[in-house]
Amino acid sequence: MTNATDSTTGTTSTTGTTSATTVEYAPEPTPRLAWAELAPEVYKAMVRLDAAARKGLDATLLELVKIRASQLNRCALCVDMHSKDALAAGESVERIVQLSAWEESRHFYTERELAALALTEAVTVLTDGFVPDAVYERAAEHFGEAELAQLIAAITVINAWNRFGVTCRLVPGHYRPGQHR
Repeated sequence: MTNATDSTTGTTSTTGTTSATTVEYAPEPTPRLAWAELAPEVYKAMVRLDAAARKGLDATLLELVKIRASQLNRCALCVDMHSKDALAAGESVERIVQLSAWEESRHFYTERELAALALTEAVTVLTDGFVPDAVYERAAEHFGEAELAQLIAAITVINAWNRFGVTCRLVPGHYRPGQHR
């Protein structure tokens, strides 16, 4: 069975030995603003900040954190990008799929990952206007101070990227693993 998608119409045709079907997907939205082209110095600074924030952090953990923050912020471009990067880095589909319900799917993650996800959620949502002491202390149990500082920086940076993506309605689906911003 083969699938072919026409990128101009969003139509996917599936052909096989028994039948042929055509699925018409909703049209792809047009981004509101090409912010990176219009503010290139800000974009370059964000890329440098992102590179600095990721130093010393486990790549898989970092992608899980970026996916979860992007889910919470509803940034489809970043969910697409970081899911693909996580898969390319060897992360399992199952663990990526379970991220949206990580608290009920604890058995898929290590205690360290759970602490990072809880911190990601607290920093991203700021429900009570602050990060609860219990969440911070739990993360501090699993990460040394320097690594915790890097993790907080990485969470803050993905939240900034999410704000650009959501505000400008950047379109998911075109990212290929390894193509960094």
